[in-house]
Amino acid sequence: MYQPQIPLAGVAGWRFLERTQETQQAAFDASPELDRKIEYFREKIGSVTEVADLMQDHRLLEFSLTAFGLEEEIDKKAFIRKALEEGTDDEESFANKIVDKTYAKMSEAFGFGNEGGVQTGNPEFVEDIVNRFRDHSFQVAVGNADNNMRLALHFKQEALDLAEGGADDGPRSWYTVLGSESLRTVFETAFGFPSQFVNLDIDRQAEYMADKARQMFGSEDLSFLSDPENVEKMIVNFLARAQLNGDYNVATGPAATALTLLQSGSSQGSSGLLNLLYGY
Repeated sequence: MYQPQIPLAGVAGWRFLERTQETQQAAFDASPELDRKIEYFREKIGSVTEVADLMQDHRLLEFSLTAFGLEEEIDKKAFIRKALEEGTDDEESFANKIVDKTYAKMSEAFGFGNEGGVQTGNPEFVEDIVNRFRDHSFQVAVGNADNNMRLALHFKQEALDLAEGGADDGPRSWYTVLGSESLRTVFETAFGFPSQFVNLDIDRQAEYMADKARQMFGSEDLSFLSDPENVEKMIVNFLARAQLNGDYNVATGPAATALTLLQSGSSQGSSGLLNLLYGY
């Protein structure tokens, strides 16, 4: 399978990924292994009419979970079943009560417990899940080269949903961010919070997040992410701070050599990163 290339860490690596993402993702999507998984899903998903059908087919379940970034949850069978069976129409349903809204997105998409009924025979549903699977699989592959780039891609993908939320409930709450490990990491790092931040009471964490957003973007809620410039600023802050903290994992070869050259001019390099952070 094609392995995406990230030749530099931090903001420089992100700029490279932005320029080459379309080409790299096309190469990744053409991988035979990916094609086989997609072909199986297309062939079998239409026969799934209830949650039990999905749970009994490991390959279909794994594909579906991966589409929503939940592949590591595959052993939590009872948890998955309950989230899917109860649907999302009822505000008190299991999926809606989970702080991380990813399960709610999956439950709503499949529709098992909703008034509109199961969607597995709907061609639009099939294409949506396939596209989600491709996108998330690419993010995972990017993470094999640099996990911070994976987090940045995921954040960019989720930003508009965080800003707009549902049609009636407005922006997502800060508890949605705090309930997602990947989103939390981006926000905590971009906002410059120390590692001890996670030890605070959850309500205090939400307050500090809101206060920092107000200072940086003039908004105490996540609606500021409806502006693509603010999304990019968050990503730049995240990657620059992560690099300053030494939190990057570019492996070997040209990327490591380039990173070493950047680090050799530490005073100039740090100054440049700080300019990105505070003078974006």
